[in-house]
Amino acid sequence: MTETPLTHIDENWQRALVVVAHPDDMEFGAAAAVARWTGQGKDVVYCLVTSGEAGIDGLEPQQCGPLREAEQRESCRIVGVEQVEFLHLPDGVLEYGVALRRRIAEVVRRHRPDVVITNNFRDTWDNATNLNQADHIATGRATLDAVRDAGNRWVFPEQVEAGLPPWPGVLAVWAAASPASRHAADVTETFDAGVASLRAHRAYLEGLGWTDFDPDAFLRGNAAAVGERLGVPLASSFEVLPLQWGGSED
Repeated sequence: MTETPLTHIDENWQRALVVVAHPDDMEFGAAAAVARWTGQGKDVVYCLVTSGEAGIDGLEPQQCGPLREAEQRESCRIVGVEQVEFLHLPDGVLEYGVALRRRIAEVVRRHRPDVVITNNFRDTWDNATNLNQADHIATGRATLDAVRDAGNRWVFPEQVEAGLPPWPGVLAVWAAASPASRHAADVTETFDAGVASLRAHRAYLEGLGWTDFDPDAFLRGNAAAVGERLGVPLASSFEVLPLQWGGSED
């Protein structure tokens, strides 16, 4: 069966906020797109909900968290991201709900982005049996709602009273690598930076025990498949969820 063609994602924006659950979430496919955008002079800020402290079986969380934060900062440096912050919520047991929405809405109000980027929050990666992880789902869904919360002065009004005005200016939320993606970014020129950013998570990748894992081969295979649908050599896919009245994915 022929895959549905993808559309080039809108790049008419200046500020983006990335909100994902763990260090490495963006690097497994979307970091090369970030490198493209920072190379265009756009501002991209990362917010990690957890420190990924439960991600390495052989390492105690109190040791693992700081290590993974350091790897994420280096990974961000490689793709041109200077601002990285961590909310330090507990890895592996994130819950969708008001508490998580409140924390993310506060970040949106502080950074006032045009676009918010998160990870795939659908139940699977392939619309079939490749199940997604619970933290990804909770974070992505909370991010979508928190962006709308951030624009409403009567939601989390204590933030407004503390000096953070509402921010209704987010044009859309983009979910990277969603099986519902209809858009993509050409990452042909920045693909190598994306690979290097994933390699920066050295301790995490070693901790997984994937002795034969090749970041270049893994990312290239996925990017080539997406690129074929976009009509370019290599690309990263996104589900675009418009938030402005009358907004459209096209």
